[in-house]
Amino acid sequence: MAEGKYEQEIEVRGHLIDSMILTKIFDHVMDLKGDFQVLEFTVGKRKKDPSYARLLLRGTDKEHLENMLEAVYREGAQPITIQEAVLVPASEDSVMPDDFYSTTNNPTQVHYAGQWIDVQSMMMDKCIVVDTKNKAAECKMIRDLKKGDMVVVGERGVKITPVERPREGVDIFQFMSSSSSSERPTQHIARKIASDIYNTKKEGGKIIVVSGPVLVHSGASEALARLIRMGYIDGLLAGNAIAVHDVENALLGTSLGMHVKDGTLAVRGHRNHMQAINEVFKAGGLRAMVEKKILRSGVMYECIKHNVPFVLAGSIRDDGPIPDVVTDVVEAQRMYKKVLKGARMVLMFSTMLHSIAVGNMLPSSVKVVAVDISQPVVTKLVDRGTAQAVGIVTDVGAFLPIVADHLEKITKDN
Repeated sequence: MAEGKYEQEIEVRGHLIDSMILTKIFDHVMDLKGDFQVLEFTVGKRKKDPSYARLLLRGTDKEHLENMLEAVYREGAQPITIQEAVLVPASEDSVMPDDFYSTTNNPTQVHYAGQWIDVQSMMMDKCIVVDTKNKAAECKMIRDLKKGDMVVVGERGVKITPVERPREGVDIFQFMSSSSSSERPTQHIARKIASDIYNTKKEGGKIIVVSGPVLVHSGASEALARLIRMGYIDGLLAGNAIAVHDVENALLGTSLGMHVKDGTLAVRGHRNHMQAINEVFKAGGLRAMVEKKILRSGVMYECIKHNVPFVLAGSIRDDGPIPDVVTDVVEAQRMYKKVLKGARMVLMFSTMLHSIAVGNMLPSSVKVVAVDISQPVVTKLVDRGTAQAVGIVTDVGAFLPIVADHLEKITKDN
C-alpha cells in the first residue's frame, strides 16, 4: 500500500478537554484498531477559549478509514477540506435512499450551495432533508418522507457540534455531571432541582413532565398538581394509566384500590379503577368531568383548569382506554412532538417507555431529569445522548413533594 493512500487529515474545535471530545475521538480510532497522529494541538488559554486539534487518521483500507471517519465525525470532527453534502431524492413516500445519513440529536449543519445550513428539529435516528430552493434543512422521520425529498446520504458535508459540558454556574446539571446514583443526598438534590425549575421558568423556558401512574400510587400526584397550579409545568405527556389512577384518586381516594393516604386496601377496591373509567365515559371525557364539576382535584383537573396541554398515548394493555387517550400510536407520537417543541427542561417520573420515547424526540441541549426507583431504568433514560441529564434513583413519592415544597418557598421569597 502506498504511503498516504488510506489517510485523511481531520480537525476539531471546541472545549476538547473538559468535554472529553478529543478523548472520545481517540477512543473511536483505537477501538477500530486504527492509527492516528496529532499534527497540531492548541489549548484555549482562557476558560471560554476553544481548543483546536488537527489529526491524521490512517486506515488499512478504504472501508477501514471510512469507518473511522464516520465515528469521529459524529464527535464533531471535520475534514480539513470542506465538502458539499451529497443529496439523493427519495424514490417513494417513506423510503430513504441507500446510505442515508442517520442523525444524532446534537446540533447539526449541512454544507450546501457554498454555505452551512442549520438542520431544524434535531432528533436522533432520523434523516436530513434539504429544501434546495429555499436552502433549508430539516430532520425528518421516515414516515414523513415524501417522494422526491432530497435526502442527505453519507457523511460528507455534515457537521455536528456536540453539546459541551456546562461551563458557568453551579446548577444541578454541573453538580451531578450526567450521572445517576442512589447514594447522593436526595433532599439536597430535590432542592437543587427545584431551583433549576424556578430559574428555567424565570428565563421563559418551557418545562414538560413525562409521568407514569406510579406518581399517583406513591402519593406524589398532589405535588405535581401544585407545580401545575404554580405555573411551572407547560405540558404533560403520559398514558392512559396515570389519568385513570388520578381520577380514581380524586373520586374515591384510592389508586388501584389502595387508599393513597394510608396504604390500606379499600373494600371491593379491585373494581375502583374500572369504576373511575366508567365515570369518565359517563361524563364524556375528562374535560366534561371538570365542566360538570364531577372532577374537582388531581393532576388532570389542574391541567384542564390551567390550560396545560396533555397527551395520553394508548397502549395494548390499557383498560378502557378513556375517551381522551390517543389510540393511534403514530398520531400520539406527532402530538408528543408538538407539545415538546421548544422545551428547555423535561422531568421524567417513573415511566421507562414513555420517557425513552420522549428522549428520542429531544435535541441534546434540553435538560433532562429522570426519577425512578430502579437504577437500570434511570441509567437507560439518562443515556439517551443528552449532555445535560440528571438521574435520581429514589421513590418519586418521597422526592417530588420536596421539590414542590421548595418551589413554593422560592416563589414566596421572590
